[in-house]
Amino acid sequence: MKCSVNSIRFGALGLALAALAGSGPARALDYPVRPVHLVVGYPAGGTTDILARLVGQYLSERLGQQFIIDNRAGAGNNIGTEVVMNAAPDGYTLLLVNPANAINATLYEKLPFNFIRDVAPVAGIIRVPNVMEVNPEVPVKTVAEFVAYAKANPGKVNMASSGNGTSIHVSGELFKMMAKVDMLHVPYRGSAPALTDLMGGQVQVLFDNMPSSIEYIRAGKLRALAVTTAARSDALPGVPTVGETVPGYEASAWFGLGAPKGTPAEVVDKLNAAVNAGLADPKLKARLADLGGTMLVGTPADFGKLIAEETEKWAKVVKFSGARPD
Repeated sequence: MKCSVNSIRFGALGLALAALAGSGPARALDYPVRPVHLVVGYPAGGTTDILARLVGQYLSERLGQQFIIDNRAGAGNNIGTEVVMNAAPDGYTLLLVNPANAINATLYEKLPFNFIRDVAPVAGIIRVPNVMEVNPEVPVKTVAEFVAYAKANPGKVNMASSGNGTSIHVSGELFKMMAKVDMLHVPYRGSAPALTDLMGGQVQVLFDNMPSSIEYIRAGKLRALAVTTAARSDALPGVPTVGETVPGYEASAWFGLGAPKGTPAEVVDKLNAAVNAGLADPKLKARLADLGGTMLVGTPADFGKLIAEETEKWAKVVKFSGARPD
C-alpha cells in the first residue's frame, strides 16, 4: 500500500499539533522544573516570613525544587504583592498571602493592582490569633487593668504595629474603638523591629501575630494579656481572650499561597495538593500548631472565599477608624 507525499505531510502535521496541544498540561504536571520564588512582603523574622520558610522548606522537599524566600518589604505588603501580580503566570513566583492583602483594598485609595481580581488563590495555610502583649514594665496584668491604665494616660500609651494596614494594626484599632481608649499608633516595617522596641520599652503594647511572639512570651520577655480570637488558644493555656473583657471583640490573622491570575489550573492544583499534604504531615503540622495555628485545609476556591470575606470585614473597620497609610 502506497502513501502519498501529502498524506505523510498531513500525518506529521497532525502529530505535531497533538504534541503541542498536550504540552501545556504536560509541562504543568512536570512542575516545578526550576527554583520557585516565594515572595514575602515583610522583612525576615516576622510571622509571614516564619511561615514562608516553614512551608517553603516542606514544598522544596516534596516537589524536588528549591523554594526561595524573597523578602520584598515596604508599603504595607504592597511592594511584594505587586511583584507577584506582575510576574509571569507560570507558578514560579508565588506570594505568601496575609491579612494585609484584604485590608489594603480599602486602606489604600489607589493601588497598581486589584488583589481579588489579579490573584489566583492557591491554598490556605493557617489561621492564628494575634496576642495583646505588653512590656513587662507596664504595670498591668489583665485587659481590664490595661484599659484603666490607658484611660488614665490618654495619648501616652504607644501601640506598635508591623505597619499601616496589617492585621496587627487593625486589631489594635478595633480594640481602641471597642474599649474606647486613646493610644498613639507607632508603625514599623514588620513585626521584628516592633518586637525589638516593645522589649526595649520604647512602645508599650502590640497586637502581634502569635508565631513571632510566642517564644518571647514563654521566656518572660513579654507579658501576654489576651488572645484576639473568639476562643482561647491551646498554645497559650490560661491566657484569656480580649472578648472576655471587651464583649464582641474578635480578630485573627490568616495566611496562604497565591499566584498571578492566569497561572495554569494544573499548577495551582498541584501546589494546593502539596500544601494540604504538608498540613497533614505530622512534623509540619506539629510545628504550625506550636505556633498557635489552626490549619486551613481546603481547595483554591475555599481560600478565595476566605480572602473575599476578610476583605469585606476589614473594610468596615478601616472606614470606621479612618486609618490611612503613611
